[in-house]
Amino acid sequence: MPTLRLAVDRLTEPTWRGDAQCRSKNAVHFFAPPHFERKHEKDSREGAARALCGACKVQTLCLEYALDVQEPHGIWGGLNELERRRLTRKRQAEADSRTA
Repeated sequence: MPTLRLAVDRLTEPTWRGDAQCRSKNAVHFFAPPHFERKHEKDSREGAARALCGACKVQTLCLEYALDVQEPHGIWGGLNELERRRLTRKRQAEADSRTA
């Protein structure tokens, strides 16, 4: 039933993804490789991904999606996993202070 699965994916996939810069051959920069990555290699890879995100017209939608689904891996909307967790905590603290 792979055809049915593809049809379901197309119906539920956010439409902004088709316009994302990471849909190209540069996608390799957005996720860690399957082998050990030294810090300077990670910084370089993430820097390349961030540069692509900076030129992407759906960067904000991408980041909000990653925050909504609590994406645990990769560069999304220009932020890595740690940065997204920090942003989530910051937003939660701001929301908590508004309701207090």
